[in-house]
Amino acid sequence: MDKGKPKKKKFEVLENESISDCLDRMQKEGYMPVRRMEEPVFQEKTKNNKKDVEYLRQKVVFEGKLQ
Repeated sequence: MDKGKPKKKKFEVLENESISDCLDRMQKEGYMPVRRMEEPVFQEKTKNNKKDVEYLRQKVVFEGKLQ
């Protein structure tokens, strides 16, 4: 095991990559996925002096454990 790497690391699925691309990236760095977390991303917009919150996308984050 490489002592320079943390035992756990979080990997966010980037906007320009698929989930399988993110999992491949994790594997290349020597991590195995142990947990998947999803959370909605919202954006606040002002329309006619009224604040409105609108849904943008779903953020997916994997927690990886060093193999």
